[in-house]
Amino acid sequence: MFTGIVEEVGRVREAGTARLVIDAKKVTWGTNLGDSIAVNGCDLTAVYFDEDGFRASIMEETYARTNLGDLKPGDEVNLERALTLAGRIGGHLLRGVIEHTGSLHSFTPEEHSVIARFNAPPEILRYVIVKGPIAISGVSLTVIARDQETFSVGLIPYTQENTNLMRLHPGDKVNLESDIIARYVEQLLDERYDLSASNK
Repeated sequence: MFTGIVEEVGRVREAGTARLVIDAKKVTWGTNLGDSIAVNGCDLTAVYFDEDGFRASIMEETYARTNLGDLKPGDEVNLERALTLAGRIGGHLLRGVIEHTGSLHSFTPEEHSVIARFNAPPEILRYVIVKGPIAISGVSLTVIARDQETFSVGLIPYTQENTNLMRLHPGDKVNLESDIIARYVEQLLDERYDLSASNK
């Protein structure tokens, strides 16, 4: 589990078939072989460490559902170590399981923030509510607007400076994870409705 509070922006050293090597310092502290590290929001297993970073193995399913296959050496990635039971949950609970990708639509500067608008598929938008949480490439953010094809979030200066989101250009892909609580509620209600319908 993760919180969506990015601890470090790392840099891709190598990107190849089934492997990703990332230069990082902070997220390797206290991390053991086999532990999880969220890379752009994707829960990956650290399989090797050196003094400059770590290596993770990647499955075909992960490439199919995320933007990790687009990464090139030199690209920046958001990194977060797995949550410990003693840690604070500063964002919201994330599984590190990317459901779909979206893309940046636009940035709109405001006086004290930047409004970032993202295109998203219907499979994600059905769980997106105004004032609710969403994870964008591993960053926990609050939705401030939504329509039939897009949603918007506000990026405060700290988020602008400590994640890779401001390096995006319109059309760039992002990884999206919706609120797991919304998915549980939907499934429970669907099962309750199906049970009621079958008893009639």
